[in-house]
Amino acid sequence: VQLQASGGGLVQAGGSLRLSCAASRSIFSFVSMGWFRQAPGKQRDVVADITSNGNTNYADSVKGRFTISRDTAKNTVYLQMNSLKPEDTAVYYCNARMIYGTDHWGKGTQVTVSS
Repeated sequence: VQLQASGGGLVQAGGSLRLSCAASRSIFSFVSMGWFRQAPGKQRDVVADITSNGNTNYADSVKGRFTISRDTAKNTVYLQMNSLKPEDTAVYYCNARMIYGTDHWGKGTQVTVSS
């Protein structure tokens, strides 16, 4: 399984970015796909995920600001990030979770929010 993430960058506080994660196989082969982030010196935490049946889950810190969605025809998951804050600065990782809990990870993409 290969996950190609893109869309990070530098943005001012209050701005928006959209991350994309293209999978090398049908997203229906995964239990879920999602985004995690890791700031310097901190652990990697889940940001949002979307299950194979389309249910979404968000970390409390991003609810109302971030939206996860998918394009099943393109095997791609998106993370629309609005009202970005400096504390959203991190490396963002795409994740695909298989049955039995096996995780696949994309290469991280840096998101930097300036104040």
